[in-house]
Amino acid sequence: MNIELLKESVEKWIDNYFKAKPEDENKNFEAMKYSLKVGGKRVRPILMILTYGMYKKDYREILPFAAALEMIHTYSLIHDDLPCMDNDDLRRGKPTNHKIYGEAVAVLAGDGLLNEAMIIMLDQCLDGSLNTIKASNIIAKASGAEGMIAGQICDILSEGIVISEEKLLYMHKNKTGQLIKAAVVCGAILGNADEDDLCYLKEYGDKLGLAFQIKDDILDVIGDVAILGKNTKGDESNNKTTFITMYGLEKCKQKCNDLTQECFEILNQITVNTKCLEEITESLLRREY
Repeated sequence: MNIELLKESVEKWIDNYFKAKPEDENKNFEAMKYSLKVGGKRVRPILMILTYGMYKKDYREILPFAAALEMIHTYSLIHDDLPCMDNDDLRRGKPTNHKIYGEAVAVLAGDGLLNEAMIIMLDQCLDGSLNTIKASNIIAKASGAEGMIAGQICDILSEGIVISEEKLLYMHKNKTGQLIKAAVVCGAILGNADEDDLCYLKEYGDKLGLAFQIKDDILDVIGDVAILGKNTKGDESNNKTTFITMYGLEKCKQKCNDLTQECFEILNQITVNTKCLEEITESLLRREY
């Protein structure tokens, strides 16, 4: 599948969704759209679509789920950037949401995106399909207090102290890994994959999420701000334990390579054609932003 075409399809669906929303004087939808439209890799929706495409042909069937996943991710970024959290003023090469709309509106824009995502998924469940209900449940849990938010809480409470390797892994398994794994697993569920494949894809999603976060930590140290679209050394300025502070730069690079190879080995055990996932796995390892 053409990654750029998939990205455009997700963005078009999101654009059309918000065009149907009323113009609001309080700027809530405007603020929500701002953070969605300033760019981004769309990794999570693309992973979902690519996994679904291994089992079914028409990926347009799951664009609502893909868009909902991107809305949840974007809401988390808006909140992460707030002064009470990471206090960032640059995201995807543009001023962060609160720099444009103020902190209160930014909080509500994030809340709005999360709720719109849940509405979209619930609308999909109205057909009574067990697979759509399962996928919605997985995404909701991955986003919730025992998923992404658990990782975010751990991150906040760990500022300024040295944490253990176990705690660092727990933090990022939830904060970053949960939505990445959910994207893969839900793509497979919506594609009606069998249980053996689902087991392999859960393991693949865990390892891919970890590799993704280690790569993020690497880029936070050696990345180019102009390419990244966000400030570097943010974790250092917030005095956080990262994979770089835990392992060192060279070991992190090796861990990324090792995890990528492990992802390939898992994908090789799946009976359907996994070339599309192999290609995006490789590209995520080589990315510069």
